[in-house]
Amino acid sequence: MSRDQSLSRDQSRWADHTVVEVPTPCVREPELWFAESPVRLEQAKHLCGGCPLRVGCLAGAMERREPWGVWGGEIFQDGVVVASKRGRGRPRKERPAA
Repeated sequence: MSRDQSLSRDQSRWADHTVVEVPTPCVREPELWFAESPVRLEQAKHLCGGCPLRVGCLAGAMERREPWGVWGGEIFQDGVVVASKRGRGRPRKERPAA
């Protein structure tokens, strides 16, 4: 069997299957998952909560040691999961008056 015949057979086999796209929240606004703002990252984490690919996304990110971003509902920084991300700039020396 030639390579072309093999490809044709594989293509016809796939033609019998329906491809269903899973609507994932990260496709609509991808920059949200790599935002600098801790508030925006928390929004991304929240949106991941209902995603059907969440578990696989998190597992893949952990395996690849993703350097940053929200993956599978968790924030990654330097290849590890962190609870939250601190905002840019220096922290305040004093607490603001309540």
